[in-house]
Amino acid sequence: MASIRKRSKQDGGGYQVRYYGPDGRPRASTFRSKREAIDFSNTVESDIARGSWLDPNLASKPLHEVIDAYLRSSMHWRPSTRLKVEGHVRNYIIPAFGDYPIGQVRPSDVRDWVVALTEHGLSPGTVRGVYSSLSRIMKQAVIDGLIARSPCFGIALPQDAAQREMHFLEPAQIEALACEVSERYRTLIFTAAYTGLRWGELAALKVKSLDLVKGSITVTEAVAEVNGYLREGRTKTGAIRTVALPPFLRHMLSEHIVRFPSKDYVFTSAKGRPMRKNFYRREFVPAVQRARLMNGLRFHDLRHTCAALLIAQGAHPKEIQNRLGHSTIRVTFDRYGHLFPSLDERLRDGLEKMYREGKKSHPSGS
Repeated sequence: MASIRKRSKQDGGGYQVRYYGPDGRPRASTFRSKREAIDFSNTVESDIARGSWLDPNLASKPLHEVIDAYLRSSMHWRPSTRLKVEGHVRNYIIPAFGDYPIGQVRPSDVRDWVVALTEHGLSPGTVRGVYSSLSRIMKQAVIDGLIARSPCFGIALPQDAAQREMHFLEPAQIEALACEVSERYRTLIFTAAYTGLRWGELAALKVKSLDLVKGSITVTEAVAEVNGYLREGRTKTGAIRTVALPPFLRHMLSEHIVRFPSKDYVFTSAKGRPMRKNFYRREFVPAVQRARLMNGLRFHDLRHTCAALLIAQGAHPKEIQNRLGHSTIRVTFDRYGHLFPSLDERLRDGLEKMYREGKKSHPSGS
């Protein structure tokens, strides 16, 4: 039960609320008016009764201390993820909020910060990524009982233009691109376009992960190139998945590993070493130009192409999620939902066909 007492002028005046937290420790807070003290007393008692009380001393921790603890507890991250988040923290989050007590960061502060990042010239994708890092930090603070609610809600973010920048190749264009790269990398192009594996997953793909009898690939890990060093780790979502291979690709991979043998990796550089990002500059971009494909085509667009091909043949979104290794089906819809309306006519025709078949079974029906 909280108690309220009036403080003497010698003690600074005002009203002091004394109470015991759920941990049994005595605490006290001082207010200028009795009304404020009564309101706080009622709130504290209600929070303790509901089990939602938070230690105000924890909310006074500077955000930079909270971030340090958050980063230390995230040793499971992939190297590339850690490097990215640490960059967000160092360049954008600490300069803005590092000295703030975590309990004093308000949604309005976060909104103003997002606007400032945008006006500073950061791309929409970068702003969203930096905001996401702050949001995850605040979510962890809620879980740890430092704050009752994250200030990262109701924040309007700049529209990510990534969806508009996607490029989708037709099968004939995939063929043209594959014909323009060195023979060593032709199967890599087809594998990327018809399995949807990420670059890091393809670079880490081991011969032992191929089952060319059943026709499947087991995707278990990915490679990240960080500060010039290759580091193998889990896939982006941390999940293992199996991707079925069409017969033509199974045949291609079988021939590829015979022509370009390696002790470990399916795809290697011209020197037989693990693939690096310089493949994009040395091989991919010149091949795109020789094949006269669209400007700005990225290797990652082969993954987008796979999704488009699957959607075109009527694949269920859940099947696409599983094949591409998305963490949730929402990610699948966020990336490729705009492609599904193109199937509306096919669905319409299918419904018409079903109606006609039902009509033949019951000719007397209306």
